[in-house]
Amino acid sequence: MNSNFTKIIRFILGLILIVFGANKLIMIFNETGFMSLITMPANLKGSIGSIVYILPVVGALEVYIAVLLILKKWVPFALILLAPISVNILLFHFFLDLSSGMIGALVVALLNGILIYKHWPQFKPLFY
Repeated sequence: MNSNFTKIIRFILGLILIVFGANKLIMIFNETGFMSLITMPANLKGSIGSIVYILPVVGALEVYIAVLLILKKWVPFALILLAPISVNILLFHFFLDLSSGMIGALVVALLNGILIYKHWPQFKPLFY
């Protein structure tokens, strides 16, 4: 769990989450950010925009999880919090926005899966 490989994976995943989580928060406050350049269908953009709490909550959770991962505090808890978010990111890009962010979604899901595998002894009591 404390190998250099695990540290690098944790740090990379943390950086990815900080960038995309902070971007969601920045987009909410001033309508800028690189994610605002993604072209989505108008009905999808309207649907997501009408539910005003989703992007700030997900962005804040991503930043919180990233801080936990980078500081190595409560890593298994952070990975459990990130699991449904990473699955949702993957499914969103698979079903709704296949062209633009599928590689990033796969990277986040893969890194999360690797870290869950590396910390599996801490998750075993949940399943037995």
